[in-house]
Amino acid sequence: MVDSVKEIAEIPSFTVTLMVRRFDPETSEEAKWVDYDVLMYGTDRVLDALHKIKWEIDGSLTFRRSCAHGVCGSDAMRINGRNRLACKTLIKDLDISQPIYIEPIKGLPVEKDLIVNMEPFYKAYRDINPFLIAGANPEKERLQSPEQRERYDDTTKCILCAACTTSCPVFWTDGQYFGPAAIVNAHRFIFDSRDEGAELRLDILNDKEGVWRCRTTFNCTEACPRGIQVTKAIAEVKQAILKGRP
Repeated sequence: MVDSVKEIAEIPSFTVTLMVRRFDPETSEEAKWVDYDVLMYGTDRVLDALHKIKWEIDGSLTFRRSCAHGVCGSDAMRINGRNRLACKTLIKDLDISQPIYIEPIKGLPVEKDLIVNMEPFYKAYRDINPFLIAGANPEKERLQSPEQRERYDDTTKCILCAACTTSCPVFWTDGQYFGPAAIVNAHRFIFDSRDEGAELRLDILNDKEGVWRCRTTFNCTEACPRGIQVTKAIAEVKQAILKGRP
């Protein structure tokens, strides 16, 4: 009986090869691919594999991570050519018969290994005024119906991981484009019934580097780890601009 329970509870293990794109500006101007063979288990994620490399094989490997539960958004990277969160990507869901390729997200300057400079991304976010704009001295509570809340509920889920923005080919070729994440966060306030800054944000996004640069490729929607309908949100902002109101 004990043996059968042990057999059922045993977690399968396997060796997987990770190809990591390494870059250290202090030693070389060129990035290079480095392969690592690691023993992993069926419950492990890509983040666990990176931890294993850093803690047991090569301590110089550099990457961002914090909560490790898909909330902070700090460990976005390209895994087998797709933007994902390393902490939400199970190794067993990938083709482990082939090497797993891991590289930094595209369109932002690489500082070291899997770490990119997020400042251009955050600047676009700040530029759309990502906060409630309303009268300073309300005379009563700003009430909101469930229907009014539902209008922008989807875009409140953004964790600023940059997976959507750095999956966008327009952003790759034009770093001035606001990008999907900034537009999603603008949407969150434009359609908030309590907010009074919709006209300002719509004017900002009507710029040549605003929503009209979107080519509706749906890369952003596919990349979002929170399941936000990013392309739909961008389309709704476009319609609001054309109508002159949310």
